[in-house]
Amino acid sequence: MTKPIRTPILSFSRVVRHLLRLMVFGSSMAATAQAKSAAPAPAPDVLVLSNGDTLHGKFVNEISGKVTFHTDPLGDISVPLDKIKELHAAERFAVLDNRVKPSQKRGQAEIPLGTIEVNSEAVTVQPVSGPAPAPIPLKNAQYIINAATLEKQINHEPGFFTGWNGAATAGATLVSASTNQYTVSGGVGLVRAVPTVPWLTPRNRTSADFSGSYGKITQPAYTVPATPTVPAQTIGPIITKSAISHFDAERDEYFSTRLFALAQTAFDHNFGQDLSLQQIYGGGIGWTALKKTKHPQELDLKGTIQYEKQQFIAGSGSTNQNLIGSTFSASYALHLKLVSYLQTLAYIPAYNTASAYSANESNTFAFPAYKNLSFSVGTLDSYLNDPPAVVLSSSQAPVKRNSFQFTMGLTYAIKSKY
Repeated sequence: MTKPIRTPILSFSRVVRHLLRLMVFGSSMAATAQAKSAAPAPAPDVLVLSNGDTLHGKFVNEISGKVTFHTDPLGDISVPLDKIKELHAAERFAVLDNRVKPSQKRGQAEIPLGTIEVNSEAVTVQPVSGPAPAPIPLKNAQYIINAATLEKQINHEPGFFTGWNGAATAGATLVSASTNQYTVSGGVGLVRAVPTVPWLTPRNRTSADFSGSYGKITQPAYTVPATPTVPAQTIGPIITKSAISHFDAERDEYFSTRLFALAQTAFDHNFGQDLSLQQIYGGGIGWTALKKTKHPQELDLKGTIQYEKQQFIAGSGSTNQNLIGSTFSASYALHLKLVSYLQTLAYIPAYNTASAYSANESNTFAFPAYKNLSFSVGTLDSYLNDPPAVVLSSSQAPVKRNSFQFTMGLTYAIKSKY
């Protein structure tokens, strides 16, 4: 005889117990969420100006005497350090004394780190543990940086595709009349410095630049009407072309704050000088002769030993050249609130052919317009001492040694978020 199959049935008491557990669990979760939402926000930082005005918000940093403070109504504001009477910040910050240049090798141990109190004379750091260091005179507190930024810059290396800063420029001209004319110009300049901040000893720097312009003036063919004595004559089209381009790349490895070794390459084309391609590969030493952060400016002096190859458009084996030479250059950058100025000078001698020297000089002014956009004007002056002494066509004069270019355009600033 088969036994009947029994279906398990939950008792009423067990169901009640399960329901009570669910209710208790739900109540505890709701209470936890409510407690979190009701948790008091951290007290805002306080900035007291020398005239007595008080701001509440968040202290961002202090760089070279400029304090950045964020408030919800005003956003980020910049205040000179000597205009501050008091500053109280709850987060941990590092204070970098301008008498000590921290580096990755030394690490963070030498840098005071903790909550800070600022008065009109000094910065006091209160570490999480251990004795507090002596107050740092206000004039020596060159940088005040939050702890997370310090950790990232000292103990982490940015990837190759991050940390780039620079600018891209573009301009164009179009004319349509009895002659048709167009000119386009542009350029991109990028720099990646590691660390990406000026308050640590530099380790390396990579840069790449490209600039170029291309233009053409075309006079269409036309017919000169016949006269009683002269038959009609057809004049063919006349085309005048201009093309200048330059590319260079450089890698710097620093021995100290100002001295570095470098490797570089450069490529130049200039139709007006009959230069098809000039290639340069070299290495040498560089020195930062001037570097200031208050009104940011930098002057680098460089010297290299290099291999250089010149190929000309109308050239032959007798005009194309393989040269051993150098590049002696200076580059200067100045960044102000209303204008940025860049200048480069280079003299390129050749040791195995004394007459095959060249030189170039460029200037660029950029005027801020809107956010990352600015209006720029620039010049490029290049001198090539040994272009081929030939006439390229019956309508073209002999090649000149000097080439001058003036450009205007719109520039977009490329800023790294690292």
